Amino acid sequence: MAEMVTGGTDIPSNMTIYINNLNEKIKLDELKKSLRAVFSQFGEILDVLAFKTLKHKGQAWVVFKDVQSASNALRQMQDFPFYDKPMRIQYAKSKSDIIAMADGTFVPREKRKRHDERGKKKKDQQDVNLAAAGLNPAYAGAYGAAPPLSQVPYPGGPKLPEAPAPPNSILFVQNLPHETTPMMLQMLFLQYPGFKEVRMVETKPGIAFVEYADEMQSTVGMQALQGFKLTPHNPMLITYAKK
Repeated sequence: MAEMVTGGTDIPSNMTIYINNLNEKIKLDELKKSLRAVFSQFGEILDVLAFKTLKHKGQAWVVFKDVQSASNALRQMQDFPFYDKPMRIQYAKSKSDIIAMADGTFVPREKRKRHDERGKKKKDQQDVNLAAAGLNPAYAGAYGAAPPLSQVPYPGGPKLPEAPAPPNSILFVQNLPHETTPMMLQMLFLQYPGFKEVRMVETKPGIAFVEYADEMQSTVGMQALQGFKLTPHNPMLITYAKK
C-alpha cells in the first residue's frame, strides 16, 4: 500500500480521498462497510482502506475509479455526521498503489527496505502485468461497484407488490444484505430532510422500516435511494410500509 500522508489545501484533485476525525470506537470491518455504503452513491469504489495501528486511528482512504466521483464525494460529504462525528475530507496527498498500478505509473517507494523490495518485486511485476492487461490484480471481482443512482436500472429489478400501500411517512426497505446495521441505513437516509429513525427486526434479516416526519419527505428519500446497492448483489427495494 502506498504511504498516503496528507498535506495542505494545495493537494491536487485525484481519485483517492483521505478522511479523518472518524469515530475510533467503531470496529474496523463495520467502519469500512459503512464507508463503502455511504460513498458508493458517488461512483465506483475500488477500495476502502483503514488500519488498526495507533498512527492511523480515526482515518481512512476511499479509492474511486475516477476523479469526478472523488470530487463529488469530497464536496458533498464534507462534515457529514458519521457515527456522531463530522467527517473531515481532503484528497490523498499521494496516489494510491491501486491507481498507480492501473495507469502504469506504479513504482515501489524508495523508502522501502531493500529486502522488502526483493520479496515483493516479483509480485509487483505480476500485478503490474495484470493491470496492464486490464485486470485489477488485488480487487478484480472482490467488490462489485455500485453505479451512480442515475444509472441504476430500476424498475428492472424486483417487481413492486401488485397492491402497494398508499404513500405514508414510513418506508419498507427490502433486499438488504444480512450484515446491514441500523447505523448504515441511518447514514444513508438521514441525508434527506425529515428523517426520524430506522427500525430493524432481528428475527427477519434483510428488511427494515425507515420513518420520516411526513409522506412528502419519505417520498424524497425513497426516490433518491431506490435501487441503491449496499453490496453488488443487493439493490434496495423501497416501498411505502403497509399500516
